[in-house]
Amino acid sequence: MQIISNHAEFEQYLGKELGLSSWHTITQEQINKFADATLDHQWIHVDEERAQNEGPFKSTIAHGYLTLSLIPFLWKEIVDIRNLKMEINYGIENLRFAQAVTVNSKVRLRAKLASIINLRGVTKVNMGIEMEIEDQKKSAFTGEVVFLYHFIS
Repeated sequence: MQIISNHAEFEQYLGKELGLSSWHTITQEQINKFADATLDHQWIHVDEERAQNEGPFKSTIAHGYLTLSLIPFLWKEIVDIRNLKMEINYGIENLRFAQAVTVNSKVRLRAKLASIINLRGVTKVNMGIEMEIEDQKKSAFTGEVVFLYHFIS
């Protein structure tokens, strides 16, 4: 795990991979809770029997936005950002969902610092991200997430 306490330390990783998170298993319980939270109960996610019999993946799949919502959790396993007043999820750019994540699959996050700028004392970073699926050639998604970090001076 990388430890970063200020803009200058962050800047040293420009163009470099920051690391990988541990594997996280996507369970049916997690999928069902996400469906409840988002009111998205499409059968491909929550109806195990129908998904097995009629679905193209022969199993339920995680919502794409469920996998996306794991970024903050898995990001914290890669980098420990210290000395902060505030951290803001600012945006997502060039996101592409490439492969469905079937229930009980393991996923992990790979992160690379694509760009960093100082906006009048606020550090804006674009992180190149990839959600890998264990034993799969294609990733669940790729893209860039944008964070704003307000470091304590």
